[in-house]
Amino acid sequence: METNKSLPALLALSLGYFGMGTASLAVVGLGAPMGDSLHVPDARIGLMVTVFALTFAIAAPTAPMLLARVDRKRVLLIGLGLLTLGEALCAVVPDYTTLAVARVVAALGSAVFAPAASATGAAIVPAERRQAALATVFGGMTIAAVLGVPLSSYLGSTLGWRPALFGVAVLTALSFVLVAVLVPPVAGGERPTAAAYRQALRTPAAMSTVLTTLLFMAAQFTVYGIASTFLTDRFGVGSTMVSATLLAFGVIGVIGNASGPRIVTRIGGVRTITLSVAGMGIAFVLLLLAPHARAGVALFVAWAFFSQVYQAPQQGRLVALLPEQPALILALNASALYLGMSLGSTIGSALLPDLGARPIPAFGLVLVALAGAAHAASARRAAAPPAAAVEAGPRNATTPQNS
Repeated sequence: METNKSLPALLALSLGYFGMGTASLAVVGLGAPMGDSLHVPDARIGLMVTVFALTFAIAAPTAPMLLARVDRKRVLLIGLGLLTLGEALCAVVPDYTTLAVARVVAALGSAVFAPAASATGAAIVPAERRQAALATVFGGMTIAAVLGVPLSSYLGSTLGWRPALFGVAVLTALSFVLVAVLVPPVAGGERPTAAAYRQALRTPAAMSTVLTTLLFMAAQFTVYGIASTFLTDRFGVGSTMVSATLLAFGVIGVIGNASGPRIVTRIGGVRTITLSVAGMGIAFVLLLLAPHARAGVALFVAWAFFSQVYQAPQQGRLVALLPEQPALILALNASALYLGMSLGSTIGSALLPDLGARPIPAFGLVLVALAGAAHAASARRAAAPPAAAVEAGPRNATTPQNS
């Protein structure tokens, strides 16, 4: 399919990612009113992010096993339908237990949608446009961090949390309609089995590449998962500046996501990911050393660029590693992404009460270093010739001498 004809479909997929990202994180800005309404502490509402993330992490690798042979457009619609249903249920739940069930339904829909969306975006464009297509599709998730969470928080404070969550359901319903109209049919692949997942992870560099995603996201959310409290406690900024900083973080993140394909074109996918990991590590070091609020806020915002440059080239590398099963490997990567978010948020939240905000980036830095080591291992394994080729090499080299 020609690129200009693909753009509406890619934007429809991106809107689906936007709805998914907003759905997964909307409760972050609605903790107080939801807690008051459902008669639970605000912190328990925050656990709904973990419920979503863990459900997604478990379900994402399972969905391709059940739906692999189904046309990917139909898979996308199943996912968006479940996501819409889950968010609509969230808006009308009578109690905390039912909210948890509704979050599970929404997460199951997201787990069906996300790997299929990335695989479809990669499939409907020429190979040379794959990085740009993946950046466009995943850009919806990035923009959700910019507009989705602040918008849901604003609607929650003005209209109430139930209308805010119903608005998210309407958004995902709109993406359902646009995907139905704009995305072309894309044939499914072979149904992956547990053995297929094991084989995929034995593919040179696949395990270490997926592990890089998990560690990278854990490092990021160690700080970003407690961003509001971190900025207030570490740099003494007020609520208005916190909101402005998070908005700026999102805007710079969108720029980073859009810049990823151009950087890949210049220096390649492996070096782009190296740049992203190194940039986040440097930002964490400087956040530890920042002498005052202006420097700290500037560093916090600059870090967003490196955090979002990462996504498209990493997905592109995974598709290249396992081109015959892109949905399978992208499902594993999506699972690792949400596990990393959950792990990082848990680490930051657990350490903050006892240690305070100042040393938290040091723990993120440890995870960045581990992500860098995993990425270096994946690059070495991807570059190494297959064992069979190594064994064949000496025999081939002696053939001319024997002839």
